[in-house]
Amino acid sequence: MGFHPFDIVIFVGIGLLIFGPQALLKWSRGAGKGMKQVNALKDQVLSELPLNEISEISRQIPRIPTNPLQMAQMLLMPPAEPKQEQLGKTKKVETKE
Repeated sequence: MGFHPFDIVIFVGIGLLIFGPQALLKWSRGAGKGMKQVNALKDQVLSELPLNEISEISRQIPRIPTNPLQMAQMLLMPPAEPKQEQLGKTKKVETKE
């Protein structure tokens, strides 16, 4: 189902016959201005999102257990250190003198 390109041509042709070309031009300009406002509003909303907080939450989501086995594993095993912190640490070798 859905619209095919030929269906749109038929609707535009019927609209031209009923309302005339001036009305269709006015409606299409109004639709274009409306789409421009929608895109501007979408860009504004996306620019105001706290992306740092969202990325931090998305990093924590895999750590949420989804079944009892995962919950038991998380409770019994110590949490793994993040990879970024591991790269900065160096192994200390103790020597006996």
